[in-house]
Amino acid sequence: MSTKKLLILPGDGIGPEVMREVARVTAWLSRKRDITFEIDEDLVGGASLAEYGVPIRDEVIEKARTADAVLFGSVGDPAWSHVGFDKRPEVAILKLRQELGLFANLRPAKVFDALVDASTLKADVIKGLDIMIVRETVGGIYFGEPRGIETLPNGEKRGINTEVYTTSEIERVARVAFDLARKRNNSVCSVEKCNVMESGLLWKEVVTDLHAREYSDVKLSHMLADNCAMQLVRNPAQFDVIVTGNLFGDLLSDLASMLTGSLGMLPSATLGAVQEDGRRPALYEPIHGSAPDIAGQGIANPIAQILSFAMLLRYSFDLQTEADMIEAAVAAVLATGLRTADIMSPGLARVGTDVMGEAIVRELDKM
Repeated sequence: MSTKKLLILPGDGIGPEVMREVARVTAWLSRKRDITFEIDEDLVGGASLAEYGVPIRDEVIEKARTADAVLFGSVGDPAWSHVGFDKRPEVAILKLRQELGLFANLRPAKVFDALVDASTLKADVIKGLDIMIVRETVGGIYFGEPRGIETLPNGEKRGINTEVYTTSEIERVARVAFDLARKRNNSVCSVEKCNVMESGLLWKEVVTDLHAREYSDVKLSHMLADNCAMQLVRNPAQFDVIVTGNLFGDLLSDLASMLTGSLGMLPSATLGAVQEDGRRPALYEPIHGSAPDIAGQGIANPIAQILSFAMLLRYSFDLQTEADMIEAAVAAVLATGLRTADIMSPGLARVGTDVMGEAIVRELDKM
């Protein structure tokens, strides 16, 4: 098997701590599965600001372009809260998405059996839940023009943001959703507000046309965004893959993540278009933040970072078996009762970051 070129960007806060536990997994894959990685590591976010004066250097962006995949930790450091927006640590992840053309964010909401009681919803509602939300990330109201704040003749101010989508932007993210559904339960729900927004009407028309032309084997349904929010709480198990625009995806993916009751457990992937050479730009990261309040204490939960790496194996390297093994190892460790502080319950065994990572590798050894 060829060597995989991997760029690792631990970032700030707990990022370096949880990323160290991924190193245990990559070492295990090399040792036991004969999968080798050419790993490069660099600074982003506050760490890059401290060293270089910018949240991300052009050299790092170029490394990301040539890597087979990027594994990202987290950025955000209150020490830099005084700087302008263009210098904040968070610019690193935004610039990577923009420069690499990462337009499709994949955020799973999966409930592990051992954590079914951690959700605020009833166990019978969320048991076995496994949803994938595909959010368009480089278009819509966050990027549309015109935008800004203007002063009106009467002295009032007016804020302007514009919701804009083109046929090609909708088609490319819908293709990602349909292709994912074919590998899951073969069902896609497309979400918009076609009843009050022209962009939503176009979204529905384009997804419907694409489905008829190329994906008629996949079950397609449509749902208004407000109803989807309600249904995610009422009966989330009805969904397999949800595809939606930037704004609604932002809201619905956060809602879905909390169905699991464990924000610190959830990974994500953001994908670009397949290039002429067959490579596809991709970045993988946990959805939790840098958590500076617990950084350096060895108590952070590394599972979301490890599961992000599992997504990397699945979607960038087509290593389905190894991705499944890592996810199964996580489930097995949770079933033994080991818990980091963020998912701790009475009567279970509280452990730190390194012990959780070590336990996951021990489970992999058993396989």
